[in-house]
Amino acid sequence: MTVRTSAGTTLKVSASSPATFDPTGYNALTMTVVGEVSDLGEFGREFNLVTFNPVGSRGVVKKKGSFNQGTMTIQMGLDTDDTGQILLKSASMSDADHSFLVTTQNGDKYYFQAQVMSFKVNVGSVDQITTATVTLELTTNSAGVGIVEVLAP
Repeated sequence: MTVRTSAGTTLKVSASSPATFDPTGYNALTMTVVGEVSDLGEFGREFNLVTFNPVGSRGVVKKKGSFNQGTMTIQMGLDTDDTGQILLKSASMSDADHSFLVTTQNGDKYYFQAQVMSFKVNVGSVDQITTATVTLELTTNSAGVGIVEVLAP
């Protein structure tokens, strides 16, 4: 495997939840492409640090505690006619989880559920494209399934 650019990566969204939190369940959903995305940010599981300080050894014991699937900050050129952007804006007013799919240029796929926490417009200056920033909080279902990764062969 070699490193590659992010060019060609796509983001899709669905207002529906999968019947099963696996590739089969997510593939059964109708997903809508989000247009004009310029930066998808980062995502991935991060654990909280749990420490214990036994007086007998004086050494700090460190363990993994609960985990969080992460926050994605998505940058895009604002297109008020784009169906995917319209769905994201609507999702920002909803308490429901939405389904997402990130597909990289080599075909790796990352499925996940998220809450759309914000949809902010940035008009900016005369020499700037009008943009929008969307914040996603990735969630975990009750069985502990968060990001479902399917790597291309």
